[in-house]
Amino acid sequence: MSLKSKLTALAAGVMVSALGSMSSAFALDEITVAYFLEWPTANQVAQMEQTYDKEMGVKVNWRAFGNGNEMTQAMVSGDVQIAYSQGFVPFVVGVSTGAPLRLVGIAVTYAENDLCIVHKDAGITKANAKDLEGKKVATPIGNVSHYKLLKTLDHLDVDVSKVNLVQMNPPDGAVALARGDVAMACGFGGALNRMREFGEPLMTGAEQEAIGINTFDIVTVTDSFAEEHPDLVQKFMDVTEAANQAYRDNPGAAYPIIARAAGMDEKATEDYMANFGFPSAADQKGENWLGGGVQAMTKGVADVMVAAGGMDEALDDYSGFIDPNYLK
Repeated sequence: MSLKSKLTALAAGVMVSALGSMSSAFALDEITVAYFLEWPTANQVAQMEQTYDKEMGVKVNWRAFGNGNEMTQAMVSGDVQIAYSQGFVPFVVGVSTGAPLRLVGIAVTYAENDLCIVHKDAGITKANAKDLEGKKVATPIGNVSHYKLLKTLDHLDVDVSKVNLVQMNPPDGAVALARGDVAMACGFGGALNRMREFGEPLMTGAEQEAIGINTFDIVTVTDSFAEEHPDLVQKFMDVTEAANQAYRDNPGAAYPIIARAAGMDEKATEDYMANFGFPSAADQKGENWLGGGVQAMTKGVADVMVAAGGMDEALDDYSGFIDPNYLK
């Protein structure tokens, strides 16, 4: 199935589901929050200690997903109300195709924890990256990893239309790379650690940031949840802010708890989080983020996806999908 076919199918699912139960109110006794395993974040102390439950006054169910597009589909269907650390690109694709979502915060910034690893036997580096043309590359289609891959290939003068992009979530991509089934695999989390055993990054995170490829995940909510229960969205963001500050103040105390929530060992958790940033609410409201930068980048990402054949068209303006008012 082509890239456009995959995302067209996602769009169809979004529109069909949006006609279903999304508009109906749900019980206030519990909500569901989407997150990723093997992706350690500061707020997971509050997750494990049930601080969200206590402060929000509802039971908070945490449900793990394989990629951000799956999160979008679950939110549109009404199964999930909040997505924590959703990829930016799945959000852009989702709202471009009708998903009733809004971005309310930046969950985590990172660079070295979302990369494309070239198999050691492929003989390909950034110097001869054009040799990827005609080769298989594993990537989760339509998410941040995919977006970074497209921008990286463009920077290295690789014709992406000649690269065989294969849809694989990071764990599957790691297996394919280990077997030598693909020349390169892109991913994040614990799967990226496994990929590194069999190769090296095509470009490091620092090299990508130097050419303007920034990497971050976001906090998103459904429109209906925000409209019907803005107090719960506010409390979720307040708890997250407090958890981020507690981590900044004493990261050592947080690592064992976060490791359990992420399903990782403590050393791997500490190594990963050394490359993570958790911007404060004040920083998130600044010009580089929800004060204008994210709105501009959303349009830029959408235009890139259209140019790559991933979406039929971008919207003229995405500012209506970004709401900084829950950042106190």
